[in-house]
Amino acid sequence: MPKRFGFSKAERLKSRKQIDALFAKSKAVSVFPVRAIYQFAESENSSLQAGVTASKKNFKKAVDRNRIKRLLREAYRLQKEELVLLVKERRLSGTVFFVYTDKTLPHFETVKVAMAKCLQRLSKTIKSEDPS
Repeated sequence: MPKRFGFSKAERLKSRKQIDALFAKSKAVSVFPVRAIYQFAESENSSLQAGVTASKKNFKKAVDRNRIKRLLREAYRLQKEELVLLVKERRLSGTVFFVYTDKTLPHFETVKVAMAKCLQRLSKTIKSEDPS
């Protein structure tokens, strides 16, 4: 079966209510310069939604923030397959929000390596949780 590299609208975390709930009661994994805030729950229809952000405090220009968000989305899109399969296998519903924490503009390779480590840690936490 060929890999799916898309990042559809259904996979994007856009709802203000969901984002607020995620930040209110969630866990986090940090791999500099990316911090992943996540929440997983058991659900009949398994899905994984993801969102990205860059701080306005660290990056005054919208052009810079947009570039960082584009790099984060691309790195996630290319490497999400293992995590998505694991979420479906465990019948979970999850939300993940990636926050860029560095104060300098990144190169794609830096973001890609950090995203890979973040996704590995998320996979490890899902595997270690008790499926009860």
